[in-house]
Amino acid sequence: MTPARSAPPSSPDVAFAQSVLGQALLRALGGGSVSHKRIADYLLRNQMRVTALGIGELAESCQVSSATISRFARDIGYKNYAAMRAAVAGTLQAVLQPVDKLRNSIERRNGAPSPVSESLEYAAANIAATGAALSLAELDAVVRKLKAAKTVYVMGFGLSSHLAGMLAQHLHSFCPHVVEVVGIGGSEVAAGHLVHITGRDVLVAISLPRYTLDCIRLANFVRDRGACLVALTDSPASPLAELADHTLYAQSTHPVLPSSASTALAIIEALAVALMVSNADNVDKASRLTEAIAAYLYGSDPAQLAAHGAQRKTGPRKPAPQAVAVVKKSRRADRKVGPGQ
Repeated sequence: MTPARSAPPSSPDVAFAQSVLGQALLRALGGGSVSHKRIADYLLRNQMRVTALGIGELAESCQVSSATISRFARDIGYKNYAAMRAAVAGTLQAVLQPVDKLRNSIERRNGAPSPVSESLEYAAANIAATGAALSLAELDAVVRKLKAAKTVYVMGFGLSSHLAGMLAQHLHSFCPHVVEVVGIGGSEVAAGHLVHITGRDVLVAISLPRYTLDCIRLANFVRDRGACLVALTDSPASPLAELADHTLYAQSTHPVLPSSASTALAIIEALAVALMVSNADNVDKASRLTEAIAAYLYGSDPAQLAAHGAQRKTGPRKPAPQAVAVVKKSRRADRKVGPGQ
């Protein structure tokens, strides 16, 4: 029998950031010097690795001096680097009790997996950890903001632009006005759209490693305009997380790529579902949308089905004479020109 747990497990990165040590690191990340921000970011993202690093190795990884590492440890309340590293290990031990650390669990397996299977395993593990850590209260709060917004803006740069497009597609049927701010125009077009944002609007910003500077700058602009900022990002260490009114985390660990987008897509679908079922009107909207597009879907037209069935009984239809003439003309041209020209 599986023992009962008092609370659902959380994503390791998120749970670590919520610890006493994690909060100290987040404060250093938000208000420290450039070198201290670099160290805090590394510790938040590589807790398991840090427990095995000497002070010189950590300094090299963070591109700072060993003296800077020692000073950082003292500034966040530890006697020296060894004490801080012990605190990292102790925090990790508490965090890892309810959930396996993704990277560590996969790397420990016997035998080296293929890159393809390893990538798929990371995607599955990311989604599982994110699902276990997902705050339904936060998701519901985001849904309420989207429903109340005059306009919902959706923003993502680089690979995140595709995620933004998918989210906008889901939202169009249930929000009065949805604007995908980046599209094919890049930063200038995005800024042009966001000039019109007000305190009655919501911006959903999507940013995964590698983070784009334009996303952070425009998110700051939106905050200054008084609009609600919803972040879809990977970790509390993300520069977008500290700006947002509401944050949805999608763990994006990957063994080769800078980040994996599979979990972010899963969160987008979960958000769309939560919005869809949030009231009966949205369910009716979904039903009406299905009816509206039914005529364009394969297999929905009885006459189309009947024609398809007749074709299967009588065999494939002969091509139209015009099509035959085009093919013959093309073959004659090929014989005249010859291959490779």
